[in-house]
Amino acid sequence: MQNYAPHHLARLDQLKGKPLASFPRRAVAFVLDFFAAFLLFLVILIYGAKLLAYLGVIHPDTSLNLKFDFTNWYSLIFLVLYFGLFTYWGNGKTPGKWLMKIRVVSLTHEHISLWHAIERALGYGASVLELGFGFLQYFIHPNKQTVHDRIAETIVIKEGKA
Repeated sequence: MQNYAPHHLARLDQLKGKPLASFPRRAVAFVLDFFAAFLLFLVILIYGAKLLAYLGVIHPDTSLNLKFDFTNWYSLIFLVLYFGLFTYWGNGKTPGKWLMKIRVVSLTHEHISLWHAIERALGYGASVLELGFGFLQYFIHPNKQTVHDRIAETIVIKEGKA
């Protein structure tokens, strides 16, 4: 492990020997989560519109033009909430990470905090910048950390035997 402040050394000792998650596992988990986020967005959109029509807030025949893409603020907020809240509630596991048997762990705390989870989700934006080079830093960092891992002081480990 890289050099860290003395108060982090106890946590690093706990993580010593844990196998780091491979890039393919992390990539597949990310794609699965992105697809799950899209499906959840659609479900919320469809049933949310039905609820608003039922409550009389909008006319039942109103056409809502909402898109799930990176140009709309609500899509970005939804993605940050999806990745942040699932990481927090799942103690480092989103549905995709759970399927791939990997987990995000904090280098500074025993359990990943809500702030770390949201910070890491926001960090995905930094990893996407410059044509995704932030994700590719996995291959050059000694602890296999991407940009969003370093922002939130996390690593991704493989679950199971050390």
